[in-house]
Amino acid sequence: MKFATKAIHAGVHPDPATGAIMTPIYQTSTYVQTSPGKNQGFEYSRTHNPTRSQLQAAVAALDNGKHGIAFASGMAAIDCVMKLLKPGDEVISTNDLYGGSYRLFTKVYEPFGIKFHFVPMHDMEAVRAVVSEKTKLIWVETPTNPLLNIIDIAAAAAVAKEAGALLAVDNTFSTPYLQTPMDLGADIVMYSLTKYMAGHSDTVMGALVVNDDSLHERLSFYQNACGGTPGPQDCFLVLRGLKTLHIRMQRHCENGRAVAEYLRHHPKVEKVYWPGFENHPNHSVAAKQMRDFGGMISFVLKGDRQEDAIAVLEKFQYFTLAESLGGVESLSGHPATMTHASIPAEQRRKSGLSDSLIRLSVGIEDAEDLIADLAQAIG
Repeated sequence: MKFATKAIHAGVHPDPATGAIMTPIYQTSTYVQTSPGKNQGFEYSRTHNPTRSQLQAAVAALDNGKHGIAFASGMAAIDCVMKLLKPGDEVISTNDLYGGSYRLFTKVYEPFGIKFHFVPMHDMEAVRAVVSEKTKLIWVETPTNPLLNIIDIAAAAAVAKEAGALLAVDNTFSTPYLQTPMDLGADIVMYSLTKYMAGHSDTVMGALVVNDDSLHERLSFYQNACGGTPGPQDCFLVLRGLKTLHIRMQRHCENGRAVAEYLRHHPKVEKVYWPGFENHPNHSVAAKQMRDFGGMISFVLKGDRQEDAIAVLEKFQYFTLAESLGGVESLSGHPATMTHASIPAEQRRKSGLSDSLIRLSVGIEDAEDLIADLAQAIG
């Protein structure tokens, strides 16, 4: 199946009880057994739920993966991956990553004796330089949040294989519409389904996709044992969102290009971060591993003053100032005080994250209206 057909059909089937074409919301906590231990494949909804099972199958299919595992949030999904590690293990992570991931790594798992190396991953030699026999996981975001740096997934997979480590890719910004890390050698693909996959800013969920059966068994054990599972209503909403993922992502990309080009030529804008520009670092890698360049854009105003950035954010009408991204509506944010506030200022600046950086999640509105909003806000 081509992607658009997959988005509608893959991993899902009509309800066997009624023939309902849409997966029903199985709003139940438990299931009747005909005899102790004899059931229809479902015992308790923390462990399995029919709505969740179809979502997991659909997400896996979109990523050309074998197994999907759904969670109550993207952070719960990342937390599950961290449980594969033990004290003394080491993780190599990109130094430009979501603040929540950094907080989980440093505040929750470092005290348990897991060591994290945060390195720029645009050059795999920086990764190889910190690989040791203790390296068990390489954690990649691409494009990164919020500087839109591009990391070569296939090259990272080669380094991970050499080290005998797992490669996990946070594919939230791209979705499987733009890139499929499993096809490039990733062992684990992670999503905040809250974002583009659900796409309507109405649910919070996460997911992992894997191919290896034993890895799936371990992660599913932690999913059930630790209980970070989503409810059936949220699973239903994400299933509904997936059916329009391809047409939404196409418009996100089209509008993203128009907004990026406008900002690039604006006299008050100093720098625009968008991987579709030929002079963007590792643009050639993006062109190789992505099918388009997405609707996430960051930019810095001339003068690089935080107060100027805040003034622009307060003037936006369509680029609503709010946490999150990937919804049908355009959103704006100030990473230094919002999504990345948990990263120490020194670490942010070392990674190139300016205190005046503005991040845009370009929605699917009319591009002319979005550009007019930028024009009136920036002046």
